[in-house]
Amino acid sequence: MTTTPRRLAALTACLLLLSGTAVVGTARADDPPGAAGSASPPPAIDANSPELMLPDGATLAPAKILDIKQIVEEQGGEQRREDTNVDVTFALQAEVLFGKDSAKLSPAATARIAAIAVEINKQGSGRVRVFGFTDDLGTYEHGLKLSKARADAVQQELAKNLDAGTTFEIRGYSEDYPIADNATEEGRKKNRRVEVSFPRTTG
Repeated sequence: MTTTPRRLAALTACLLLLSGTAVVGTARADDPPGAAGSASPPPAIDANSPELMLPDGATLAPAKILDIKQIVEEQGGEQRREDTNVDVTFALQAEVLFGKDSAKLSPAATARIAAIAVEINKQGSGRVRVFGFTDDLGTYEHGLKLSKARADAVQQELAKNLDAGTTFEIRGYSEDYPIADNATEEGRKKNRRVEVSFPRTTG
């Protein structure tokens, strides 16, 4: 098939329109003042033109829902909530749950964990993941032990407020998967956390 200049211009304009790209002219040195950005209108496009049709046997890809993520930090970053159209994740800084180098829950921690349990019950999810994390100070092995013990403590408190049939996945990851820079105390504080995540079942 021979592509004429006119046909090539029509196809180019069509592709630009489909991709959301605006056609904007640029001024040349010999253009009159005010000509910058001016351009002749694109050629008219015939929506019924056979050259715009899909080839025989071709099909469009199935529609896909994009995974939109929303992150909200509360109380100076002490609690972080991440929502997608797939699941919900709460990240609680270790300092608001435990004493230093401890896996014993503080009195204030129970109220925070109970509030997360309310959201889990609201979603009607029967599967919950509880993952513990530390910063990169100390040995990796100590971090594994501490992060797992903290995840266990949060899971045990959650279980008091959830259905008996709820299943849990509990892990300690030490310093793996940081969400901030361990080079600063502010970053390390965010990395010392316990995450509780569960599938989203309602809008």
